[in-house]
Amino acid sequence: MNSTKVITANQLTKRFGDFVAVDHISFEVAKGEIFGFLGANGAGKTTAMRMLCGLSMPTSGEATVAGLDVYKANEKIKRSIGYMSQKFSLYDDLTVKENMQFYGGIYGKSKAFIKDKTISIIDQLHLQKEADTLVGSLPLGWKQKLAFSVAIFHEPEIVFLDEPTGGVDPVTRREFWNMIYEASDKGITVFVTTHYMDEAEYCNRVSIMVDGRIDALDTPSQLKINYNAASMDEVFLKLARKAKRSDQ
Repeated sequence: MNSTKVITANQLTKRFGDFVAVDHISFEVAKGEIFGFLGANGAGKTTAMRMLCGLSMPTSGEATVAGLDVYKANEKIKRSIGYMSQKFSLYDDLTVKENMQFYGGIYGKSKAFIKDKTISIIDQLHLQKEADTLVGSLPLGWKQKLAFSVAIFHEPEIVFLDEPTGGVDPVTRREFWNMIYEASDKGITVFVTTHYMDEAEYCNRVSIMVDGRIDALDTPSQLKINYNAASMDEVFLKLARKAKRSDQ
């Protein structure tokens, strides 16, 4: 893992009227790091991620993503990152190959790049027979792995994953995390939210939000020591019990 900081947040805040959704959070993420961003429903993690992805303007504070200011360069940020959501990442009515070509075109990649990258990903995922199959007809586990490959198709410096493994079986989740490790080894920074506490164990560092604030941030092993816990699930429960709100 590189010491270069590719995400920085300093007192980053988001208010909706009198409601403080994200309350003066500060942290840094290094190049190639797998950074877990956890919190119960209503903790503010989705709002924070939207600001970092250039989708929502902060109320106050500072943040940079891939060296770009979230206030001044939010459109550039959108083009510079990868993003995968549990709810939407692929077009079901396009084929496997067409999805990759579509996203490659959105990010302005050349026809030669798109062609070579498409062949490479199809080979990596062993989807040669399914290349011309509509994505909507693929099993969920295959869709998730394809969605991740599409999210990093344009070789971004950072990929944001918003609960990417929801609904898939444990074996597929483990295979998905092997893909995350491979991306990290190539220098891609992975910023991931998850409700699965076993997945938190796979991260280099984990932050846990409670009521809009970051209440804990460290390696999984150090967090377990700090909170005298046997697992990340136990750490999370000890912190989440303090939460006073349930709406984000």
